[in-house]
Formats: sequence, C-alpha cells, structure tokens
Amino acid sequence: MHDLYHPRIFELAGDIAHQGRLAGAHGTSTKVSKVCGSVVTVDLTLDGDVVTGLGIEVEACALGQASASVFAANAIGARVDEIVAARDALKAMLKENGPPPAGRFWELRHLEGVRDYPMRHVSTLLAFEAAVAAIEDARAKVKA
Repeated sequence: MHDLYHPRIFELAGDIAHQGRLAGAHGTSTKVSKVCGSVVTVDLTLDGDVVTGLGIEVEACALGQASASVFAANAIGARVDEIVAARDALKAMLKENGPPPAGRFWELRHLEGVRDYPMRHVSTLLAFEAAVAAIEDARAKVKA
C-alpha cells in the first residue's frame, strides 16, 4: 500500500482548511459513502459563479481527508466550472485511468494510487461530490 498511503497523503489529511459549518451558507450538501461510512458536509457561499465562503466537516479515512483537504485549500475563489471540472477529472483519473486534475486542484495527483482500489473511490470523491451538490443547492435557492 505504499503507493496508496504516502507521506503527502497524511500531510494533506492532517491539514483541512475551513473546518466546521458555515453560518449563512447559500448551499449545503452531505454525502455519505455506503461502502465505508465516510461522511463529508460542505457549506458554501457564492458570488455569481465564484465560491466566496466555505465550511467543511469531514469524517473519513485518510484518502477522503486528503481529497477534502485539497478541495478546501483551493475552493475559495474558485469558479463553479473549475470545481465541476476537478470533480470530473478526479473521477476520470480514478475510474478511467485519466490524467490527474490540473489547475488549482493539481494536488489531487497524490491520490493516483487510489485508482487501483475501487472500494476507495467513493470516499476519495466525497468532498467534490458534496461541493457540486452544495453548488446545485445554492443555485436552486436563487431560482426559488
């Protein structure tokens, strides 16, 4: 499991920015892995298509924590399309042998070893899945 759990994974997992719930969030989503029980909740605020505030709660394995850490460290100031593209690239990297995400979420490359462990894919994707769902929640509230 050396390729799966290397020092940078543990560094990322131990340093998740913006932990805790965000008061006044425009959108919120909680995603749960039915495989391992990992849970990620993302609260965010948007100004148009840009994330301006973030709160995140993570109860996950080191891989889920590392992915959430990369997300949380880079989400504020990110455009919605960047977050969706990072989620899609991470999913392709894990499931379709695609290249690692680029741009502000480039450190997701440290999770390439996860592709060989399909049971770990869901927890690794949770933060980005929750973020996209929180964006959708925020947008739905604006339309209502």
